[in-house]
Amino acid sequence: MESKRQQKFAGVIQEDLAAIFQREGMNYLPNTLVTITKVRVTPDLAIARIFLSFFNNANIAQALHVIKSHASEIRYKLGARIKDQVRIVPQLEFFVDDTSEYVERMDKIFDKISKEERQPDSE
Repeated sequence: MESKRQQKFAGVIQEDLAAIFQREGMNYLPNTLVTITKVRVTPDLAIARIFLSFFNNANIAQALHVIKSHASEIRYKLGARIKDQVRIVPQLEFFVDDTSEYVERMDKIFDKISKEERQPDSE
């Protein structure tokens, strides 16, 4: 359970990182839309775990590797934006958010189940 402080700080980070990726995301991954779906912050606010989803990119693992390789640059740009609001800029850890893939997979399973013929209840 995250505290209100963690949630508020995560929201600030998510908003500012979204602006950074919107303006400069093409420098890291051309022709790819990067969306920040969720940010989780540790209780001491020292580490921020950022969950990303990539659109228009076939190789998600490679895209995540590129983002991770630019993590220090992204952290620097984030620090420039939030320097007046925080004491320290958190370390950034990037992960792929596979929620949409999970939802699609579950939808396919439910469609398959609904298309199967129902067996009459034998009681």
